[in-house]
Amino acid sequence: MVLMSHTRVATFATNSPSLGVLPPASAHSFVHFFFRALASLTLTRGKPNKPAVGDAAHPIRHAAPSTQEAIMTDLTGKAALITGAQQGIGKAISIAFAQAGADVAINYLDGEDQARDVAAAVRAIGRTAILIQADVAAPDAPRHLIDTTIAAFGKIDILVNNAGVFPRVDFLSMTEADWDFVHSINLKADCFIAQAAARAMIAAGTKGTIINMASSAIFGASPRGVHYAASKGGVVSLTRAMALELAGHKIRVNAIAPGLTDTAQPRFGMSEAEIAARGATMPLGRIGQPEDIANVAVFLASDKSSFMTGQTVHANGGIFMLS
Repeated sequence: MVLMSHTRVATFATNSPSLGVLPPASAHSFVHFFFRALASLTLTRGKPNKPAVGDAAHPIRHAAPSTQEAIMTDLTGKAALITGAQQGIGKAISIAFAQAGADVAINYLDGEDQARDVAAAVRAIGRTAILIQADVAAPDAPRHLIDTTIAAFGKIDILVNNAGVFPRVDFLSMTEADWDFVHSINLKADCFIAQAAARAMIAAGTKGTIINMASSAIFGASPRGVHYAASKGGVVSLTRAMALELAGHKIRVNAIAPGLTDTAQPRFGMSEAEIAARGATMPLGRIGQPEDIANVAVFLASDKSSFMTGQTVHANGGIFMLS
């Protein structure tokens, strides 16, 4: 069984402006074409470093900017809930939020020791951390997660719907149960946890922020991932629709679509050699690090993005320039 806590990483995106994604440059737009070509030329002037090959215990570590150095954003006094936060992207976001001044509720399904390590890292920074064990797909999870966060911190300012799964299965072998399992965690849970958070924010008069985790898979093929790609496309649409309904309450809703990222998740479907080879094809010469995604989350959670809502931010090393 693939657990909720595996961080979603595969890539999904769509060319449809109706889904609220920032689309690739139009072939008919000279200005967009010019800057896209310029970026490609700049990136290819030097050869990227050859990616290293790691393993699950010693993952690939490329030169991503350190979270502490990159954060120039203040979340002091904010209370955040992050689902699927015991490893990978969720762990990095928890620590980055703490470094920016937020207190953090760390949700996990399994991996309690890992979750405790994340909480210890948050506390070492000087912020408060609590652990909430819950399956995000359970019917009572949304209220439990939000009520527990508010009981600990007195409020909720930020929700990050990070929990997700990607159990690989061939389309011709996929069952309805496979489809429902993925959608119950990747899409349905996002919707109803966000609903519970928004209700609490509105009741408290909080100008809150909700961040959903999409995927770059929405723009291209995701091998053995029809159910996954569809769920992440739903996240993009959900983000846009929620943003419109909640804008009047001054609650912003945005999404992040990571490209291939150095976490446990891609290792359930790719070898180390395949991951390294994929990194070599990136315009920036490497796959993403969890901290790369965390830095985007800090920005979206902060007032520096106060005029952004309904958007999907693609953090993928420039892979769209090759499409």
